Amino acid sequence: MDQVLVLRQDEPVRMDPDRLQALYEQLGDSGAEDVVCRAMEELALRLSLAERLYREGQGAEMRRAVRSLTGIADQIGMYGLCRVAGHVTACIDTGDEIALAATLSRLLRIGERSLTEIWDLQGMQV
Repeated sequence: MDQVLVLRQDEPVRMDPDRLQALYEQLGDSGAEDVVCRAMEELALRLSLAERLYREGQGAEMRRAVRSLTGIADQIGMYGLCRVAGHVTACIDTGDEIALAATLSRLLRIGERSLTEIWDLQGMQV
């Protein structure tokens, strides 16, 4: 067994463009852009915070950061990110450190890709 297999971790981002469209219809272009931009900033901050708290071993604080991330992601239609954040929370709750490490890595990957996707979708609205 001298061979190492590298797994490519590539899964589609789960977004609801209808949620974003509804924001634009409800708030108008300027209002929706403001909400989406603030949400994106908050998501990026919370993803970074969750990673830092994980490295520092602060599970309870990390759980709060991930739970708040879920509410923000839901607001702008990032359902895949919400689902993975729920998995991270479940790993924290069960104390499964190995699953937590893997699931947090997945959350960070999905989070980065979701932010890129929402940026692209938002650009199409303007």
